[in-house]
Amino acid sequence: MDHEYFQKVKDIFAGAVELDEAARRVFLRDKCGADPLLLAEVESLLEAHRAPENLIEANRFSLSENLLSNEKDYRGQEFGHYRILREIGAGGMGAVFLAERSDGEFHQQIALKIVRRTIISNELERHFRRERQILASLNHPNIAKLLDGGISENGEPYLVMEYIEGENFLEFTRNLSINEKLKLFCKVCRAVEYAHRNLVVHLDLKPSNVLVTAGGEPKLLDFGLARIENENFSPDTTQTIFCALTPAYASPEQLSGSRVSIASDIYSLGVILYELLSGEKPFHFENKSLEEILLTITRQEPRPLSQVQNADPLMRNLRGD
Repeated sequence: MDHEYFQKVKDIFAGAVELDEAARRVFLRDKCGADPLLLAEVESLLEAHRAPENLIEANRFSLSENLLSNEKDYRGQEFGHYRILREIGAGGMGAVFLAERSDGEFHQQIALKIVRRTIISNELERHFRRERQILASLNHPNIAKLLDGGISENGEPYLVMEYIEGENFLEFTRNLSINEKLKLFCKVCRAVEYAHRNLVVHLDLKPSNVLVTAGGEPKLLDFGLARIENENFSPDTTQTIFCALTPAYASPEQLSGSRVSIASDIYSLGVILYELLSGEKPFHFENKSLEEILLTITRQEPRPLSQVQNADPLMRNLRGD
């Protein structure tokens, strides 16, 4: 799918999403004509939008909802020296499993991420291999370390990561003081800054990708969407990244398919900080089309923190917003 075609899918979706069923059928027939692929892509977006759980606020948004369902059972399967025990997370790009060393050399539990074969293109696979090498060189106390990786017999790229037992960043910080929250957030920022110094842009920063250990140390996870600063992607690869990103925390340029940079990560950190201090996201996207979301984040300013109804009573300590 080239960039122009992908833009057409998004435009038709934006036009159809607010229509009732009868008007929508007429609209899609007019816009998609005799192109069954175009119709299927738009309908997959509409199906995701109709899901009982709002996919945008739940951190899931995909051009193809079937990427998130009907997955085969990986339990007991081996990838390299590791045997899968159970699934511990999933997203648009793949699934993450708890696995253990299977060759008997020593006992070790790890997090094994499998990139979905259904979305892998030749370019994305080359990107995966290149990024794996880059991420292997990242050595920071607040970044989960990449241990190994490869391609399975079925052609599925996988990463072997340090397994972190911890709590979601926002859940862990819920009852902390403002100063304690900010100290933890600064550690996350330093981890992101370290990645940027190594020319790696994360592109999927959100609270669920930061776990806080029992010892109170935040660990930045999931560089599955990461890319090298200034690296150019083809429209196909850009489309795949769009499928897997998290709109509630994504920057405007990510949502529009424009060029991304370290500024994209900084935007996401700002969303996390706003939510950390206020208990709410800066913008609410419920029942909004992609076009409306883009208009919201590019033309509106979020409310000052001190005006958020659910804000911490101690927010008076941050007067000036």
